[in-house]
Amino acid sequence: MPTLLTDAPERPLQLSPPRKRWTREECATLESTGLFEREHLELVEGELISKMGKNRPHVISLALLHIWLQKVFETHFVNAEAPIDVSSGDNRLNEPEPDLIVLNRPFTTIVSGNPQPADLKLVVEISDTTLAFDLTTKAALYARAAIVEYWVLDVTGRRLIVHRNPVAGNYVSVAVYSEHESVAPLAAPDAEFRPAQAFAV
Repeated sequence: MPTLLTDAPERPLQLSPPRKRWTREECATLESTGLFEREHLELVEGELISKMGKNRPHVISLALLHIWLQKVFETHFVNAEAPIDVSSGDNRLNEPEPDLIVLNRPFTTIVSGNPQPADLKLVVEISDTTLAFDLTTKAALYARAAIVEYWVLDVTGRRLIVHRNPVAGNYVSVAVYSEHESVAPLAAPDAEFRPAQAFAV
């Protein structure tokens, strides 16, 4: 049986001293200058977060889960590391790039702008060093956008944390599945997934 989480994880303490908060418009301007040419960054709550430096377990889990999602939902409905829009109130300071997204239409039909929350069947983050951030800041951001299902694959803990039922900016249902338990995505109820399938042996 999965473990239900009744208490939300504590939010990371605010770092000090205060740092500049960036907007999407400012980031686009800087990107056009070539300043971010060798960087892989995402904008979350006005901060530029580095997506570089992933270790091998993270890379392996990302690849294995990507393959599984493509088998279940078909190749043209799954994107890796694609920027998405969130709620209209959050978009100015946020342009997250989840590790994996499952769309409700082929990604080739989205030719301008980012996928919208209504386009998303499932959002997935692969977490090792970013686990607390993904369970708090990212979860709140996706819940406010009413993204129906959000998975956090905890590589170090070898478990899957499944967030569902976003209500008033929070996920009402949060369940933890050990590596040998099974869960099916809401959008594919007959497709059972065991977290162990996405971990290195």
